[in-house]
Amino acid sequence: MSLAVVGVHHANPDKAKSNRRFEIMLSSPGEPVELCPQPNNPADPSAVAVFSMRGIQIGYLTAERCGRIGALIREGREVQAVFQASADFGAWIRVAFDGEVPVVDPTALAPEPVPMLAEGADPEAEFYPDEVWDD
Repeated sequence: MSLAVVGVHHANPDKAKSNRRFEIMLSSPGEPVELCPQPNNPADPSAVAVFSMRGIQIGYLTAERCGRIGALIREGREVQAVFQASADFGAWIRVAFDGEVPVVDPTALAPEPVPMLAEGADPEAEFYPDEVWDD
């Protein structure tokens, strides 16, 4: 299962002032990440923090997912997670349960395809300039 990691623009509370976005940039697909429920979190008692393999927090699971994932962890179910990819909003991780090993989805690593123009096509054919109004 792929899960989104959000909250990357917030500062970490550690003394070193570690940067979540920078830590995501250092992370590689397949690196283990740790999921830590935070029942004392004042914003959301069901919050689940995500930490890189270097022990730096990179964010939180989304509110929609943290309740169920946190409950599984508190029940003692085995939950393994790996870093999958960075994203504009934060990052993606892969999670597996009950002894299964998470596998990075190779389609998530593929770059967005760049549309190619057909040979001889006009590159400005779909360009529509803004209308110029009289002053």
